Amino acid sequence: MRKGFTTISFYKKFFSLPLGFFLIFVFPASTNYQLKDFGFGTGGAGDATSTNYALDGVSGEQSNGKLSSTDYGLGSGLLFTNQANVPPAPTFTNPSNYYNKLKIVLDTGNNPSDTKFSIAISTDGFVSDTRYVQSDDTVGAVRGNEDYQTYTTWGGAGGTLIIGLTAGTTYQVKVNAWQGKFTETGYGPTATTATVNPQMTFDIDVSASDADNNVTATNFGDLFAGTVTDSPEKIWVDFITNGESGGRVYVVSNSAGLTSTRAGYTIDAVTGNLTALDEGFGAQKSTATNGLTIATLYDQTGSNVGIIDTSIREIFTASAPTTNGRGSFLLKAKSSAVTPSASDYTETLTVIASASF
Repeated sequence: MRKGFTTISFYKKFFSLPLGFFLIFVFPASTNYQLKDFGFGTGGAGDATSTNYALDGVSGEQSNGKLSSTDYGLGSGLLFTNQANVPPAPTFTNPSNYYNKLKIVLDTGNNPSDTKFSIAISTDGFVSDTRYVQSDDTVGAVRGNEDYQTYTTWGGAGGTLIIGLTAGTTYQVKVNAWQGKFTETGYGPTATTATVNPQMTFDIDVSASDADNNVTATNFGDLFAGTVTDSPEKIWVDFITNGESGGRVYVVSNSAGLTSTRAGYTIDAVTGNLTALDEGFGAQKSTATNGLTIATLYDQTGSNVGIIDTSIREIFTASAPTTNGRGSFLLKAKSSAVTPSASDYTETLTVIASASF
């Protein structure tokens, strides 16, 4: 019985290239440029969601991150397309020499009106100190959903004051935007300004008109019995402060009236109408400008005066910071027919200023 044979033949197959043609291999990089690898997601466009999280993706979207440099970044893919516009640097100023707050005005970056923004703040250029402006305008270490607010809520064109800051410190701020799911941007460029140290400037001048002359005395001249006499000069006060609640100016006397050592007599300081009184000495308002107001006791007209005695009494008030507070008051005196004559009736007044930080 003859055995059967199965014959298997092997062939070599050759490829040939026509003369003049070469195989060229292209790599995805050169010295100056790089072609990203192509990576694809697991498929399926749209978003996957749960109660707390959401994932947005598209089939075929490039898997590598954004292209960037020191100053610019180019985002890729659907998520970048969905994002809000990155806000430009805000306007960041100290308009009134504040020592504990600064003003910020956001730039919307042409985002829609319902876009919300958060503000990051730092004292070292965001190297190790990054905090966030809270919804109550204070600064905190944690940023919550409530700290994202619309342009209008952040004060609109008028801006808002970031409060509770440290005096004499330089701050940087930057802003990001969020307008719905998958739209939050990175933070934009920074703006810088500084708080100043607490300040108060105070000065007194004695002059018939508004002038800075460093004179500190006035002379009534002769006091005629039964006649109300005005001091020929006014006492002018300069008061400047960046105190959060402004400040106050007080006045106090040494003798509680015009006193003569020779006569051993004092024309007493009083509150009231000197025309109706036998004698007396007191003060009356003249001017109060640029944030200063006159205290009620000295807010008098005609021959009415407020008392200046050994009690420290408020004469001017500034309820807010003032950069050029200026006020003045006038002294009035009256002697009677029984007032002893003497040439040494004098009084020393002390004016005190106090800022409210």
